[in-house]
Amino acid sequence: MKFRVVCRKLYDYVRYDLKEIAFPSSLPDPPHIKKRPKLTWNDRWCILKEATRLYGASWVRNIGPDLRPNDYKKEAEDDDSGSESASGNEKKVKRSSEPSVLEDIAVAARGGAETLKPALRRIYMTRASTYTNAMKNFVETYQEGLKDQLEKTDDGEGRKQPHQGDGPTKPPPPPPPTS
Repeated sequence: MKFRVVCRKLYDYVRYDLKEIAFPSSLPDPPHIKKRPKLTWNDRWCILKEATRLYGASWVRNIGPDLRPNDYKKEAEDDDSGSESASGNEKKVKRSSEPSVLEDIAVAARGGAETLKPALRRIYMTRASTYTNAMKNFVETYQEGLKDQLEKTDDGEGRKQPHQGDGPTKPPPPPPPTS
């Protein structure tokens, strides 16, 4: 009788507990999460085709209308509508003459460390100059706002209090003599 109980407990352990220890089941999703429906084989095929097309396009420096036709269709529709602004023209000129930062890095990365280093340096210098310009702009506007605030408080008090550096200051008293 004991042998049978031991075998059954061992069997249950291997069947249920060991399986849960080796391959734990995940927690169930919260009730507000909706499961996405399974994709059909046709949907999977369309996704695979689009992904491989875009992957192939990422290896080309100048991505033209043959690789991204949907983007060029949108631009053609914008041209047909006749509601182009000056900024739209500038964007097209910029897009055609200068590659984007991402494309520039991708091409430089394929070229190796010799071409990647100048590209990264150019990006860091651009970011550094943008940061310094932003800091200068912040300091200037902060000083203007501070001056305006000080003028408001001076006008409100009716008399002007001397600010630091406006007039002579009283020197500190000499230290007491020690004997």
